[in-house]
Amino acid sequence: MPLVLVFLVLPLIEIALFIVIGGRIGLWPTLALIVLGGLSGVLILRANKARASQVMHQGLQGLSPGTFLAQGAFQIVAGILLILPGFLTDAVGLVLLLPPVQRAILRALKTRVKVQEVHLQARPHPEGDIIEGEFEAREEPEPKPRIDDRRDH
Repeated sequence: MPLVLVFLVLPLIEIALFIVIGGRIGLWPTLALIVLGGLSGVLILRANKARASQVMHQGLQGLSPGTFLAQGAFQIVAGILLILPGFLTDAVGLVLLLPPVQRAILRALKTRVKVQEVHLQARPHPEGDIIEGEFEAREEPEPKPRIDDRRDH
């Protein structure tokens, strides 16, 4: 039931904020703020993608995996909230980018989430060691003979 309330109440709050803020600053500045919020959300998501790609190629470099994942999750949620049109979602998205807010949310989650350690054991495959994958055979082109290498007989 609370999720249904969010989907019913959130648009009403956003419409009310559009009316109030639009009445105070005008139509064009209001639309500019909404477009600016959407663009900043896209930039945050692109930066998060680039950050993840960099970590895949270079490793975490001293950053714990949990911290990396938590920061990435906050950036993704903030980016999505900024892309959604509305002043309330933009405000919540911007607040989620603040490190003190992230730490407070993580502390609250740690008290409610129980982490269970899982031990993985390698089991031999019944058919032996099998490595599946795709490959492409490429042949190196033969070097073209240079003019001075050719000899007329």
